[in-house]
Amino acid sequence: MHFTDHMQQVFGAADRADVDAPVVHRHDDFELASEEDLAQFEVETDSEGHHYGTRKPHAA
Repeated sequence: MHFTDHMQQVFGAADRADVDAPVVHRHDDFELASEEDLAQFEVETDSEGHHYGTRKPHAA
């Protein structure tokens, strides 16, 4: 017996969604908070091509 056959017997067949259906993306509170936090950073690239984030300067 193959591993996948055993797993199917234990857990049942995998649910398969309609591959042509559009993906629904829901914005929850956690995601909105993350986007607000990430909006405070800029992506910088150094002379060697390394990317890193720096905080944006606060407008005075």
